[in-house]
Amino acid sequence: MSILDMASLVLIAVGCLFFIAGSVGMLRLPDVFTRLHATTKADNVGLGLLVLGLLLRSGSMFVASKLVLIWLLVLVAGATTCHLIAQSAIRRGERPWSKR
Repeated sequence: MSILDMASLVLIAVGCLFFIAGSVGMLRLPDVFTRLHATTKADNVGLGLLVLGLLLRSGSMFVASKLVLIWLLVLVAGATTCHLIAQSAIRRGERPWSKR
């Protein structure tokens, strides 16, 4: 196994760990705002690491550019969706969690 393969494997594994951490945060955190924060941050970093790991394995610039484009589109879509969900929660009267 070459160094390039090892680096790719490590990046993909760490990206998967970020996805798992975001999922655990979504399940364990107390309110919608902290859940959104955990999910969007961890998923964006996790997808970025997965894309970097796959970029090392891609054989052409065309495939690499498609991977980067997908990552950028998911970043924009995730931020927009997070904002819309938070605005909906505020309109419903949700309050951010605080220690009481």
